[in-house]
Amino acid sequence: MSTYSVSDATAAPRAAPTLADVRGGGYGIGLAASLAWAAFGLSCLYWPDVGDWSRTSSLGIGAIVIAAFVLFGTFGADYLGGPGEALRRRAPWLVALGALFTLWEVATAKFAWLPLPFFPPPQAILEVYTDDLPKLLDSVIASVKLQLGGYIIGAAIGFVTGVSIGWSQKVGYWVHPVLRFIGPLPATAWLPIAFFTFPSSWSASTFLIALATGFPVTVLTWSGVASVSSAYYDVARTLGARPSFLVLKVAIPAALPHVFVGLFMGLGSSFAVLVVAEMIGVKAGLGWYLQWAQGWAAYANMYAALIVMSLLCSGAITLLFRTRDRLLVWQKGVVKW
Repeated sequence: MSTYSVSDATAAPRAAPTLADVRGGGYGIGLAASLAWAAFGLSCLYWPDVGDWSRTSSLGIGAIVIAAFVLFGTFGADYLGGPGEALRRRAPWLVALGALFTLWEVATAKFAWLPLPFFPPPQAILEVYTDDLPKLLDSVIASVKLQLGGYIIGAAIGFVTGVSIGWSQKVGYWVHPVLRFIGPLPATAWLPIAFFTFPSSWSASTFLIALATGFPVTVLTWSGVASVSSAYYDVARTLGARPSFLVLKVAIPAALPHVFVGLFMGLGSSFAVLVVAEMIGVKAGLGWYLQWAQGWAAYANMYAALIVMSLLCSGAITLLFRTRDRLLVWQKGVVKW
């Protein structure tokens, strides 16, 4: 006869995973990532291409080096400290990227399942970064100058306008209707007027980027200033604060979370306008480079420029998030990028 006790009826809590279990899972994923990149490198080195690309061997060697680095980082994470832990956290993504690059290589350079030149292999894009680097760098510098100038102008004007509308009813009476009329229109809709009005395509493009940036910054700054609790102002007034102090030390700091949301939105809009403006009027920049590559059916150059543009935009947003975390310490980590 079996015995029965209260301890048998009570389910024992599941043991928490030990450090060895966690490391074992990390080792498995890291090993899979290393094998995925090794497969990509070996497919480049020992599988003949259907076309003539000069960087296939270099790409294969680079993939093998990445595989070795991932393998070393996986089993030596305890000795590498922070970089080792970061590598272990990103190991699933490394597996996915290695498998994706292998599939991309096989489907384009080995079997040509995807039609050329519309879908170039990875080594064709690597050729762009090595052989056409001067022209691509000139385009990047031109785009950064244009983007930075228009964004700073639009953000500054939008910030001042938003603070003015949120603080002063008189300013809001005159500016609000204009903002409702002009703001919702896409900045690209002003292309014909801008290129006809301004003396150069550069100044017209700067105006369009500033316009795309200024509207969200204005609206969000205005919302932030208008939503500040009146109790803050009352406390400051009882201590003898002047109107300038109320604006600079109370309204603006309290509205900063809204301001940064507007800056994020304006950054995305400004990048979209940048590409369109460079494609139409400006004779330099990544948008111009994209149009040039498409005109010559150089799709590898086009994809290479798109990758650079994505990295620039992501880097700008990361920098903006770092600035936000420094200024708004109490909201650090609330929104991550």
